[in-house]
Amino acid sequence: MDTVFLHGLKAQTLIGVYDWERRHPQTVLLDIDIRTDLRAAERSDDVADTVSYAEAAELVVSSLAAQQFFLLEALAGHTAQLLLERFACESVRVKAVKPGILPGVASVGVVIERGREAG
Repeated sequence: MDTVFLHGLKAQTLIGVYDWERRHPQTVLLDIDIRTDLRAAERSDDVADTVSYAEAAELVVSSLAAQQFFLLEALAGHTAQLLLERFACESVRVKAVKPGILPGVASVGVVIERGREAG
């Protein structure tokens, strides 16, 4: 399966389980892989035949800005479902990272993959 990807996407959202985390939106970093068949776009050279990464980025950033989460697992699941609902794709893989949140740890995060069959 072919992949349209957005790696290093920065989004602001209210996330965390501790009170100090929930005072202000935080930056999360996302690596998103959208698996879909790109043969039509390959033949047509038309953005209408593919997953627009600009549209996907705007959709994710605006949705996360309007949401709040306790867990990265919930944020990643929300992101995957959002993309599955919007685009004709087989599956979505989301890596969600909170950089610098723990002393001595560069980043923490989760990786999830959701497909149409998992809904």
